[in-house]
Amino acid sequence: MTNRTSIAVLINMMVSAVLFGIGATAVLSIPELSDHAVILLPLVIVMSLLISPVISWYLAPRLRAAWVRQMETKRRMLERRSHALHD
Repeated sequence: MTNRTSIAVLINMMVSAVLFGIGATAVLSIPELSDHAVILLPLVIVMSLLISPVISWYLAPRLRAAWVRQMETKRRMLERRSHALHD
């Protein structure tokens, strides 16, 4: 399993929960939509489960890139400190 796949799997349910929360809030808070909540809420569930893997796949390399940049910055800072101590 690649790093991208691992990260996407880890964040998939969180993304799905956020999408469901947005959809459920919209359905339940808009009076015209809440009249049809029996049909729309299951649709929101299905759509959040279908869309979340795509969004997770898109976000995964960006999360990894941020971690790599953070580790690179820490490494550079440690190198600067060690050079300053030896000079």
